[in-house]
Amino acid sequence: MSAVDFQPACVLGDLAEDTPHRVEIAGTPVAVVRTEGEVFAVNDICSHANVSLSEGEVENCQIECWLHGSSFDLRTGKPSGPPATRPIPTYPVKIEGEGPAATVLVSLTQES
Repeated sequence: MSAVDFQPACVLGDLAEDTPHRVEIAGTPVAVVRTEGEVFAVNDICSHANVSLSEGEVENCQIECWLHGSSFDLRTGKPSGPPATRPIPTYPVKIEGEGPAATVLVSLTQES
């Protein structure tokens, strides 16, 4: 079993509260979101329609797809209801450092 491979995604200061921030890690689009005092990372592509979730809104620890209105739980990736039926991948996050210059690290190893 290999160690979880964390990659730098952004700095904490890049993340406005409840505003998705799109990054690309090893060719994978990732939406990094700071909400309710935590930082989450999910795959940036909606499982229903091939569109960027980081263009949607965040509320109550959910990210909403702007195209058809499906929301996904940032903690689990599970959709809240139609039209999406499949979850999106969620990724482990860790923060190194303090304050706005702290580095947000994301591992593309999907959480189970």
